[in-house]
Amino acid sequence: MPDANLLNSRFPALGRQYPTVQLATLPTPVIEHQLRGGGQKMSVFVKCDDRSAELYGGNKVRKLEYLLARARRKKRRHIATFGAVGSHHALATALFAEQCGFECTCFLSHQRRSPSIATTLNMHLRHNTEIVRYGGRYSERIATLRQHLWPRDAWVIPAGGSSWLGTLGFVNAGLELGAQVDAGELPVPDRIYVAAGTLGTVAGLALGLVLAGLPSAVHAVRVTEPSYSGEQLLQRLLQKTAMMLHRADATVPAHLDRHINIRLRHSFFAGGYAHCDDATRVAVRRAKDDMNLELEATYTGKAMAALLSDIDSHGSSGDTVLFWNTYSSAILPVSGIAPQDTSRLPADFLAYYS
Repeated sequence: MPDANLLNSRFPALGRQYPTVQLATLPTPVIEHQLRGGGQKMSVFVKCDDRSAELYGGNKVRKLEYLLARARRKKRRHIATFGAVGSHHALATALFAEQCGFECTCFLSHQRRSPSIATTLNMHLRHNTEIVRYGGRYSERIATLRQHLWPRDAWVIPAGGSSWLGTLGFVNAGLELGAQVDAGELPVPDRIYVAAGTLGTVAGLALGLVLAGLPSAVHAVRVTEPSYSGEQLLQRLLQKTAMMLHRADATVPAHLDRHINIRLRHSFFAGGYAHCDDATRVAVRRAKDDMNLELEATYTGKAMAALLSDIDSHGSSGDTVLFWNTYSSAILPVSGIAPQDTSRLPADFLAYYS
């Protein structure tokens, strides 16, 4: 594949209007694994977005290629974004913002404890992220934003990077998968399983699959509250992204959103964001034992739980199944030990180290 960004090369007018900064190593590979399920052994293909960049992999890199390019064109020097305290989106934004020469502020809210949070916070400290506790009443949140953003003319990236602009990164991913099918790297997937947090990955992928001519059904496994990943939000993001694609380049077919194939799965939420139930724990373990995949319990473990539930209940049904791995496999050069200098951490975040 001569051009890593197939969307911008296939639709040049769009590429001129929405250029990217190259952060990712694309295409990410597709690997076939064997998985036991339904009393038999079957193939499951894995799209390895865990390897999307050497600095930090996962699904956010694709979105940030568009989002940070826009900040650069707007001549901003400061990036701000939002997430839970252990947010991989917030960390990815901070790391790639620094790589591109920006300063970065992350507004982080409390979440249920998980083992990786301390390591994530230490990565922020290592890379000079300004960490701001974000929460409380509406008036308190507004006051926090005024204090930290208004004097800086910051470029604000929404939670998950899931604006229509960030979503273009996964429209490109859908085209990338189509090119890999055309190259014989895998059959046309019947079902694609992916975690659905703020919906940009899901919406972009579904639109990209339509552009690629793939009829694959996207099983979007909800891992956040409906206020972040509900049906109406998904429809609005699909419609806005499709509209902006066509507006930027008239050769992009209009109303792509009318042809998408998404099934939003609600049964694997486990009762809350970052909550882990038995199905998720088993899914993480089976992914490691059968496929040597390192997943986590907040996002990818729940997507894998949906895949395993379907396979265990119905077998493969002859379908080609693909799992989209959105969790970075980059080895982080820090531990989870509390830092000696805690002055740059909100005081109540120290509890995540104990």
